[in-house]
Amino acid sequence: MSRMTADRRREAIVDAALAVARRKGLASTTVRDVADEMGSSSGLIHHYFATMDDVLASAFERVAADDLRRTTQAVAADAADGPEAALAAFFRAYAPADADWAFQLWLDAWAEAARRPALRATSQRLNLAWQALVEGIVRGGVQAGRFSCPDPAAAAWRIISVIDGLALQVVAHETVIARSEMVAWAALAAERELGLSEGTLAV
Repeated sequence: MSRMTADRRREAIVDAALAVARRKGLASTTVRDVADEMGSSSGLIHHYFATMDDVLASAFERVAADDLRRTTQAVAADAADGPEAALAAFFRAYAPADADWAFQLWLDAWAEAARRPALRATSQRLNLAWQALVEGIVRGGVQAGRFSCPDPAAAAWRIISVIDGLALQVVAHETVIARSEMVAWAALAAERELGLSEGTLAV
């Protein structure tokens, strides 16, 4: 391989890990797979990452953090129109049609988290960031007198849990629940959670 900086080499390893994980899933991605994808040796991977757990955590974080960043930007773009618009933007941005594989990565990460400490820590940190995003919207709506909710933090966890659960159904059993149903049902649950009229968050 051509000479690279240490940071770029780590990025190349993550690129390769994602390419393999997209085909095989996180659990089945090995050091040998990543090395073969790069046309290099396993020793190169171990030089830049202490464990394969660290490689997978970095790969997962790149995709999940990009998804969070995109959704946060969508929420911010509509926030001036009120908390209802911000929450509707959250649901619209959540899991676009071309990102099923990112949800599969989340599913893999959750399944592997119990056995891989670095992946567990990364998953937990990102999950808390998603919850904080929704909690901020809910808290703003309560302060503005638009939402009725005694505990914004708990409400945010329930909203996140509903849409995550439905999203995993879409990924695992795509013919059972349609993506449009997933978003509509999650929005309806949020409306009931926040004392909103049905259709307020129509997306």
